[in-house]
Amino acid sequence: MIAPGERGSLDVRGAPGSVHSRPVKDEMPRARETDRFGTVGDGPETELRVRGSRFLGQALAAGSESLARDRREEIRKRHHDATHHCLAMRLAPPESPLERFDDDGEPSGTGGAPLLAALRHARVFDTLVVVTRWFGWTKLGTGGLARAYGDAARLALDAAPRLVIWQLRGLLVSCAWEDIGTLESLLARETENVARVEREFSDAPRLRVLAGRSEADGLGRRIVDATAGRATVELETGERSESTRIVKAARDSRSITRVEKSKDGNA
Repeated sequence: MIAPGERGSLDVRGAPGSVHSRPVKDEMPRARETDRFGTVGDGPETELRVRGSRFLGQALAAGSESLARDRREEIRKRHHDATHHCLAMRLAPPESPLERFDDDGEPSGTGGAPLLAALRHARVFDTLVVVTRWFGWTKLGTGGLARAYGDAARLALDAAPRLVIWQLRGLLVSCAWEDIGTLESLLARETENVARVEREFSDAPRLRVLAGRSEADGLGRRIVDATAGRATVELETGERSESTRIVKAARDSRSITRVEKSKDGNA
């Protein structure tokens, strides 16, 4: 609970809580970068052919390393006749992401590393890219192989639906009837920081305000100050994650054939 003008009494760290995903309106406010990050929904398989080799890419949602590897194994079983199944993943939080890649038997740095580079360029997290290769009996060279894997990863990421995950904290607000106008006016000015407001009017007004996690502390103090301490604010424990789609659904799989001369090495 926050007293008027008090600083630091609202513990924004809280105890770790459950994380929920649910669709929210597309016109979500422009919160701070620390309050949101880009990710993907499961995309279709996209195909790239380079000098006889076939590359089948797919970008998938993955919230943990174990889930990412399980999803790669599903693809391996589905395409058991393929030569390689290279992988790269990038997991939230954005400020200290977990990044992993696997060349799956390709020459070092030619498979998984280009996939990870594509993930970084796309600026997405909690995302897995798997590119499956069938060897076409014509060597591409290490440079050509890395380019092919990178292009296949970019095709897969481009085809996947893009989402934004918003990191939110809940504020439970109670106020007197005479303060509801002041409170609503304040919230109307906070549209860039507030994602959603749930209202309950019974014996007294009660509101649940979902705000960007970096703004929850300051917003709570502003509510208390605006009502001269008559409103009470409590921070919900744990964070909520809500997603909004920012790009239309994935397009159909595409097939591209590229002719490239081998310039270096064997691969």
